Amino acid sequence: MSNTDDDLELVHGSGNVFRDFGRADADVQQTKALLAARIIGILDDEGLSTRKAEGRTGVSHADFTRIRNVQLDRFTIDRLMTVLYKLGQHVDVQIHVHPRIAAEKAPVPS
Repeated sequence: MSNTDDDLELVHGSGNVFRDFGRADADVQQTKALLAARIIGILDDEGLSTRKAEGRTGVSHADFTRIRNVQLDRFTIDRLMTVLYKLGQHVDVQIHVHPRIAAEKAPVPS
């Protein structure tokens, strides 16, 4: 069977995959993922193994391994920002606060 344009439905995402999948903590998860991606990019760009990154920054090899494997549950946003700082980076943060739309007003789990 061949695909035609009629067989496809185009769905535009919100720009936050975690929100698109209904995560209550979507903004936090997106921010952590973006910071981790930048850390991984720096390690790759500078040819740093997790061991070399540990020696340079004092951040444990295990933490860099977790970041590389996108196991971010143990990390806060500020901790990831600190790792970037130790890698010689400066992080600029912009915050925009606005009311959520009705579909997003589900209670946030504690």
